[in-house]
Amino acid sequence: MRIVVAIGGNAITAERERGTWAEQRTNAARVAAELAALKRAGHELVLTHGNGPQVGALHIQHSRAGDEVPELPFDALVAMTQGQLGYLLQGAIEAADPRIRTATVLTRVLVDPADPSFAQPSKPIGRFYADEPSAQRAAGPGLRVAPDAGRGWRTVVASPHPREIVECAEIAALVRSGVLVIAAGGGGIPVKRTGSRLQGVQAVIDKDRASAALAHAVKAELLVMLTGVERVALDFGTRWQRDMARLTVSDAEALLDAHEFPAGSMGPKVESAVRFVQSGGRAGIVTCAKRLIDAVEGSAGTRIVPDVEGPSATAWTGPATVAA
Repeated sequence: MRIVVAIGGNAITAERERGTWAEQRTNAARVAAELAALKRAGHELVLTHGNGPQVGALHIQHSRAGDEVPELPFDALVAMTQGQLGYLLQGAIEAADPRIRTATVLTRVLVDPADPSFAQPSKPIGRFYADEPSAQRAAGPGLRVAPDAGRGWRTVVASPHPREIVECAEIAALVRSGVLVIAAGGGGIPVKRTGSRLQGVQAVIDKDRASAALAHAVKAELLVMLTGVERVALDFGTRWQRDMARLTVSDAEALLDAHEFPAGSMGPKVESAVRFVQSGGRAGIVTCAKRLIDAVEGSAGTRIVPDVEGPSATAWTGPATVAA
């Protein structure tokens, strides 16, 4: 099968880590072992990744050194982290299995300059801060901060929806030749069309939404989004919590409309899985890195599937139950 696997930037720089290169290499090695096993099983792979912690750290470095060197716009920072994390992941995958050929493609993603997110920035980047003043000092002038999922305050930037993967033909050609391709890193370099030219914009595209667009563009059968938990849960964190093995598109849409999934974490993953399946994909899967192989084989993770493959079911050993 052709599979797009999306890993979060927090999988490379964990929440309580400083983000040293040694820490990032250690974390990448854990993910790479699972990816190498999936590739050895005969699947065609495209890997995408987030960059929230990394692009946030790079922005702080640039803003604090503004008296010494000129700052760069966010599209350039995204391009820099694409190269950084692509290099990191290529090395980790090749260390896990030297026979696997890899390539990182700097990927531009077309967005609409009239996207409402430019007026209401909501994409969290960088590290967490305990209070608003600390976060605002780190963000610097001209940027906003907001609380993120009860874990602290972070810088927020515009996150327009992806409309087109500019380099999709080149990515697909590499995949057909047997290469494990790392593409659309950090959601892709955000660009707008100005006449016949593409011009960068100040934004960071959501990695899961870009991954769904890329998976559709390269005709992938599965979209797998890796996160910190094995399955999507309903009533998360309460005594009524139910881990889901399967969600139909209709049920997933109803739960999204009911704000069951937080916008800063599980929401974009479920939304992206729905869009991918609606565009013809076999299934969108949400799981953790250590259950990647099992999730692809169908024994772990949460699968978002067409309604004809329902009903939605909780993850337990008894009879399937319909999600409330």
